[in-house]
Amino acid sequence: MKDITVQELKDKVDNQEKFVFIDVREPGEYQGFNLGAKLIPLGQFVDAIPDLEEHKDDEIIIHCRSGMRSNTAKHILISHGFSNVRNLLGGVLAWQEMEHKG
Repeated sequence: MKDITVQELKDKVDNQEKFVFIDVREPGEYQGFNLGAKLIPLGQFVDAIPDLEEHKDDEIIIHCRSGMRSNTAKHILISHGFSNVRNLLGGVLAWQEMEHKG
């Protein structure tokens, strides 16, 4: 599954499409600004996989600040058999830049 741009994500949110949305940043980052995703910090991500098993075939979109940690989380899920995992390219930084331009 190919990764997702901030514009594609915004369209999904605006259209109220159904997907699992996960933020892998740290709690302090999440409190400062968040997109409404479920917070599962990358350091706790592997421990949270059993809680995500019911979503193994659902679309899962993961984000972080810049796209690096979420890319790691994406590959962790794929290695555990998840089939539809996408990383938000550019992360929160790209989202904020899009909003600033808009």
